[in-house]
Amino acid sequence: MNTPILTLKNLKIHPKNSSSPLVDDIGFELNRGEILALVGESGSGKSITALAIMRLLPDALHIVGGQVMLGSDALFEMTESEMNRVRGRRIAMIFQEPQSALNPVQTVGEQLLEVLTLHRNLLAEDTQADVLKLLDEVGIPDPQLRLNWYPHQLSGGQIQRVMIAMALACDPDVLIADEPTTALDVTIQKQVLELLQGLRVQRDLAILFITHDMAVVNQIADRVAVMCRGKIVETSRCDRFFRAPKHPYSQGLINALPNTDTYLRIEPDRKVLRVDNLRVWFPQRTGFMQKVTGYTKAVDGVSFHIGEGETLALVGESGCGKTTTGRAILRLCPRTRGQISFGNHVIHDLTDSAYRPYRRKIQIIFQDPYSSMNPRMTIGEIIDEGMRALTRDIPAKIRNDHIRNLMHRVGLRDEHLLRYPHEFSGGQRQRISIARALAVKPSLIICDEPTSALDVSLRSDVLHLLRELQEQDGIAYLFITHDLTLIPSFAHRVAVMKEGKIVEQGYAEEIMLRAEHPYSRELIAAAPKAPILLASASHD
Repeated sequence: MNTPILTLKNLKIHPKNSSSPLVDDIGFELNRGEILALVGESGSGKSITALAIMRLLPDALHIVGGQVMLGSDALFEMTESEMNRVRGRRIAMIFQEPQSALNPVQTVGEQLLEVLTLHRNLLAEDTQADVLKLLDEVGIPDPQLRLNWYPHQLSGGQIQRVMIAMALACDPDVLIADEPTTALDVTIQKQVLELLQGLRVQRDLAILFITHDMAVVNQIADRVAVMCRGKIVETSRCDRFFRAPKHPYSQGLINALPNTDTYLRIEPDRKVLRVDNLRVWFPQRTGFMQKVTGYTKAVDGVSFHIGEGETLALVGESGCGKTTTGRAILRLCPRTRGQISFGNHVIHDLTDSAYRPYRRKIQIIFQDPYSSMNPRMTIGEIIDEGMRALTRDIPAKIRNDHIRNLMHRVGLRDEHLLRYPHEFSGGQRQRISIARALAVKPSLIICDEPTSALDVSLRSDVLHLLRELQEQDGIAYLFITHDLTLIPSFAHRVAVMKEGKIVEQGYAEEIMLRAEHPYSRELIAAAPKAPILLASASHD
């Protein structure tokens, strides 16, 4: 029988000066060469558990009781100096928010070198080849070039890959992966999952895999532990869990998975948006005089249209130009060439004052709702700010009534208007972002990965809300996503983007079932398959 490499016993975590537990008497074991998936909704205590293992809890939280054993070593009994030798070397962690975990004033290469020199006592000149190999292993294109890039120059998926490379740099015994594939497209996600599976075999690596993506759990995990409100309500082998989940909460998680058997189709009466030959090229400057020596062709000749009440899903790998396309439509980044039309009006060359009415008609839901909100403003002020800027003719009383009605439509209450962004969960913040976008009654909403950070039940709620609003108000969506499992139940048409170009587009059913372009087929094949929904069988 294997001796567990990581053991949690009776772990309890409370906020300071509070008796309400955030993690309530939980325990589990993790063996060498095993992947244990820790799943549950936002706020269930998954990430807090991971931070407690690493002894990285914020000061506001307090470990009331319990024990964490790494082999025969009790982590809670170690000094901070001893723990510093454990972190990174024996236990490594891939953090949920990679952008905030990286140093913005150090290059990617410098940060990887720092890990290797600190934990392996190597000289910087001896680690250059190791750094390049790590970046290549996790799928960073042109690693020699990106070695000297700063985090802000990388896409969200590339930043996540850098974090994975840093975590694996010192050959740890235990890897804690906190939502490691959330920001990754399906092909890179497949590569990362295959990499982790390969490493766990090669290095006998134990992996605690925290995720809300049940399709990924189905693909990678050996065992599953389900957390709900700070407690572990079910632990089971992965195949048994999906075949016959025992706890009602587990059954609800599985039944919240999107339906991939039926497809939507609509024939719109009129086109809301038309994009023709759109190009967004960013100049590459070198030398003291910053001379332009070339261009990064982020978007290179993209054309598509969206009809009234229709959803077009724009899919592709990280860095292919999806988000840049959406930002160019909104004039949030400069357009190099091409035509953008809204209804019957060409809008790309309008003056700022002439374009103002279209800012009301075209809204956006950003990928990270928290960073798109002013932390010093209440939710009511945040929603009202956009309305005051774009609907000056509407009296304050009517605006206030409209905001309250919006909050009810997205499942929130009047008292939430007086709270600040940090007081809400991820799902609630995304609902607030939807309310803000709807406040000025747009005809088109650009949804940039609106559900990527949400667990399965919240994702299901948000998508249902967006579909309901579309049916009621005829809103068109440009749905930017890397999660292909959402397409059948949400999108009418699909455009597949690769290296700044659209390589194929058509009805969702045709693309997903009968794709013609090799890249489209590669994307679809790489997507993790959702488990067969047999939860209902457990009631029989």
